[in-house]
Amino acid sequence: MGYFWALMSVLLVSCAQLIMKWAMMTLPLVNHPYELLTAFLALSPGAVALMVGLFAYVCSMGCWFLALRRVALSKAYPLLSLSYVLVWAAAIWLPWLHEGFSMGKLVGVGVIFVGLLLVCLPQRKR
Repeated sequence: MGYFWALMSVLLVSCAQLIMKWAMMTLPLVNHPYELLTAFLALSPGAVALMVGLFAYVCSMGCWFLALRRVALSKAYPLLSLSYVLVWAAAIWLPWLHEGFSMGKLVGVGVIFVGLLLVCLPQRKR
């Protein structure tokens, strides 16, 4: 059950990051405080998305607390790196984020994923 909570945390934090990125792209800049405040008071789509993203982030922390009670830290913590892989892939796949693909980034994400497998896969008994 601990791995379930860890994976839920990873999924929620990945979604939160993507939602908050979109929100930041649509909201007025911070150096325009009046427009930013107006966007929040009017519950613009960007403001709502930011609140949803922050809520997902808080929920991911709750899941993470439950995971840490059940999974060794040496196994649980590397699972967080899975969010790097998921966010990178989703950012390329989702057209409104305008992220570009590069082989260098693919290799970097591949190294992260292989490292995750090496840490988390069970070892054979000798």
